[in-house]
Amino acid sequence: MSWSYALVGFMAALAVGCNALAGQNDPRLHQLFAELRNVENIPDVADIESQIWHIWSLTDDPAVDRILASGTAAMNNRAFDAALVSFNTVIELKPEFAEGWNKRATLYYLMGKFSLSINDVERTLALEPRHFGALSGLGLIHMALEKPARAMNAFERALVVHPHMPHAKLMIKKLRPIVQHSTI
Repeated sequence: MSWSYALVGFMAALAVGCNALAGQNDPRLHQLFAELRNVENIPDVADIESQIWHIWSLTDDPAVDRILASGTAAMNNRAFDAALVSFNTVIELKPEFAEGWNKRATLYYLMGKFSLSINDVERTLALEPRHFGALSGLGLIHMALEKPARAMNAFERALVVHPHMPHAKLMIKKLRPIVQHSTI
């Protein structure tokens, strides 16, 4: 009888361990972010970034992962209503899952609902401050709102986390003269 209790305990510990290996709480992310800051080979950058995005897209629940993937596919196909239903469901089921908020922030941006997008970006960053995608997205939102200093700040913050983002570097290069001119 004690063997079966030990097996149940082991299975419970395994389940808890799987929870720790999901989303922004996955301990592998610390090493990946360290590698991302120090890598110089562009193919390696892409591989590390891909691993980070993959980990960010996972929860401890395969059903929620499928809903997130379905919403992402809908968003990519411009089926915004279906995407919104999916992302709302993910957020309702897993409110502490940063990528659910980030995906909905992206959707709101694409829909032109910038204030809602900013709210979701802020929630994403509260859960995962290293979310370079959310930071870059915040830069794009502020550009759309014609707030160049805020946009540049967001892109600079993204580069602190991910120093190899060519888009963020390009946006900073474009924004710097505008910001400097507006502060003169």
